[in-house]
Amino acid sequence: MHRDRTYRTEAIVLRRADFGEADRLLTVFTPHRGKLKLIAKGARKPTSRKSGHVELFSLGQFFVAVGRELDIVTQAETTESFLPLREDLLRTTYAYYLAELADAFTGERDENRPLFELLKDGFGWLCVASDGPAELAGSLALVARYYELHLLALVGFQPQLFVCSGCKQSLEPETNYFSAAEGSVFCKKCGHDRIGTSEISVNGLKVLRFLQTRDWETCRLLRLSPASHAEVERI
Repeated sequence: MHRDRTYRTEAIVLRRADFGEADRLLTVFTPHRGKLKLIAKGARKPTSRKSGHVELFSLGQFFVAVGRELDIVTQAETTESFLPLREDLLRTTYAYYLAELADAFTGERDENRPLFELLKDGFGWLCVASDGPAELAGSLALVARYYELHLLALVGFQPQLFVCSGCKQSLEPETNYFSAAEGSVFCKKCGHDRIGTSEISVNGLKVLRFLQTRDWETCRLLRLSPASHAEVERI
């Protein structure tokens, strides 16, 4: 079966590691080819034209040659550097987290264009999150929670937040119970004695529903208390 020997792709760098004497081993996420492992030959050399275009978390256009075991990056050009993600430690931490989730929830060469767009948008949201010391942590955490819920939906694990998975009735505005194993909420009656469930407050469930069903431009306006942030993160 004929296979093109070269291809061009847009790619976000999820991981990178030293390889050999002067190369880089890259894990990238692409819109049409999914997750790929690539070799950027000579990228660690000071004179390499590729070195500045395979930075962690950056978005670029890659020209790739098909190899026997690993495909080889022959040219790379950055289109969005997402520079704040490498200049601020807290933003860097969240960027690693978003990248690790995309890596962990996808197999190699499994196409998922919506997830690629979500990751690209997520990096952008982390870059422009509020700069105020008192607000930055909350803004970045909100990006992470939104990303988590929408990533789960895109990979087939969207949690059920509106109907009890036991009795199939609409959930009442009271303390309910969440099961991580079943990815769903149980009403007070069905979940109280169920093994592996934990309480979820009325406000916590409202926040999760809001994040799951609204776009980011609406969700970014949310202002949550530290307690609400902690509960939503735990769930």
